Amino acid sequence: MYFRVRKLDSFKKYSLIAQRKIKATKDLQKLQKTHFYLATYYKYKVIPDSAYYHYNISKNILLELGDTITAGRRLLNVSSIQMNEKDLLGAEITAITSLRYVDKSNLNRIKSDLYNNLGLIAKKRNNYDEALKYFDRSFQYIKNLKENNRIIKSKLNYYNNIALVYQLKKDYIKSNVYIKQGLLYDSIKVKFINNYVTLLQNLTLNNYKLHNEKNLLNNYNEILEISKKEQFIKTICTTNNLLAFYYKEKKDIKKALFYANEGLTYSKKINENERTLDALKLLSELTEGNTSKNFLSAYIQLNDSMYIRERGLKNQFAKIRYETEKTALENSNLKVTNEKNKLELEKEKQQKIIGWLFAGAGLLFIGFGYLVVTNRKKKLLYDSQLKQIEAREKERQQIAKSLHDEVAGDIRILHKKLVKNNLIAESNALETVKDNVRTLSHQLSSVSFSDVTFKNQIINLVSDYFDANFIIRIKEINAVNWIDVNKSIKRTLFLSIRESIQNIDKYAEAKKVSISFFKNKKDILLTIEDDGIGFDIMKSKKGIGLKNMKERVEEINGCFTLKSEVKKGTIITIEIPSNGK
Repeated sequence: MYFRVRKLDSFKKYSLIAQRKIKATKDLQKLQKTHFYLATYYKYKVIPDSAYYHYNISKNILLELGDTITAGRRLLNVSSIQMNEKDLLGAEITAITSLRYVDKSNLNRIKSDLYNNLGLIAKKRNNYDEALKYFDRSFQYIKNLKENNRIIKSKLNYYNNIALVYQLKKDYIKSNVYIKQGLLYDSIKVKFINNYVTLLQNLTLNNYKLHNEKNLLNNYNEILEISKKEQFIKTICTTNNLLAFYYKEKKDIKKALFYANEGLTYSKKINENERTLDALKLLSELTEGNTSKNFLSAYIQLNDSMYIRERGLKNQFAKIRYETEKTALENSNLKVTNEKNKLELEKEKQQKIIGWLFAGAGLLFIGFGYLVVTNRKKKLLYDSQLKQIEAREKERQQIAKSLHDEVAGDIRILHKKLVKNNLIAESNALETVKDNVRTLSHQLSSVSFSDVTFKNQIINLVSDYFDANFIIRIKEINAVNWIDVNKSIKRTLFLSIRESIQNIDKYAEAKKVSISFFKNKKDILLTIEDDGIGFDIMKSKKGIGLKNMKERVEEINGCFTLKSEVKKGTIITIEIPSNGK
């Protein structure tokens, strides 16, 4: 009721109250709906990461209930959020996953919307032929549906989207063909005023590109008049920028400045950053001296902040996706454990009955059975922990790749722009940021033991630090058959050695370091010993590196021991079970 009248704060309040009450009843169907309500609230409040989070939770619960069709509808919303925030790869993957869920349903409008999203993504990637195919596929699903306002609006969006692609391909005549088809709709100016304004704006721009300026200014004035009346602020921004560009080409600088300033004013009102960038660029070209520099500086600063925000949101989406999937996996594992516990209870009852009949033999059987089950449970838990570590490793690798390939690349482009504009201090500062990003990507990146063996990885690591005044010795590395050791164990040992060497090199003032390996039936032992200045464990705070090392080891049932005395060096001992027992 509150949503229908757009009282969004009350809508959120009662959604949260409902969610608290439903959690007590464990009604998953109603619980997913409350997450859907909260996602809707954040969507209308334009808080994309929170909307993304709740849509994902709702989708995961629906998949748990086996309702893949509704889950597919939730993913349509997720794809739209990702696309709006320029996470184009994520949006494309989500839309394709959604299509797989709804493929066998009769939800033609949803399928149409998904293909429309894929078309918009392809357009943003400048893949125009693929965009045209997706838009046509979208239209096939709705062209024969009974027309209502929603279907007509989708068809008008189709004509405009197709026209925009041809406009970008500079085929303005063909673009106009589709625009005019849309403008032929009955009462479009009354019932679908927003679509009318958009189509008219693109028609006017096409005619200008075709050097047909008849009615051009009348059309733009009509667009501005309607947009101001209906409060279409985004359209007002775009139209003012187009008029500024028109008068700039006509060399009427006074009018060009007026419309560019109008475009800037309106775009700032609604934080429409792309239109703001267009206006700032125009103003920097229309003005001279310090005024032009100020507009250019504002353009660069806004463009930089947009890059940072986009990358931040992509990482946030990845983190949310990882956390929700991790929670879903943990819940699934918990259910499996509960089922196993029930089976164990039944088994124990049977064993007790057998025990009464065969006292001596029964007790021996129970003892043996208990030992087997306990060891098996430990092994299963250990394998599950390794899989979780591997999953997190893939996530870290993806983040590292994004930092290296996308963020560093974007910074490099911006750095070139700064150098080109003689902004030397800013370019030097950005160079430092780029180096920090690359360092972080290397720290996050995964260590692969597929192409380079564990032994060679350790030798390469030691070689990087080896010096006449800093001697590192490796002992008994061949005592372990590393091919049979799980990758997560090898990575934990490698990172522990790397962190230890870095700490010793930086703080210990050591001349000798000894890295020793030992393997028995159950465990792999690693000892790292230095002859440095040491420290008082009771007084000194452990750094984040040591804490991370200890957490990694304990995460796979290992034992981490640190011994150090002032002027007597430091010994780190790591003991990790090779089979989880």
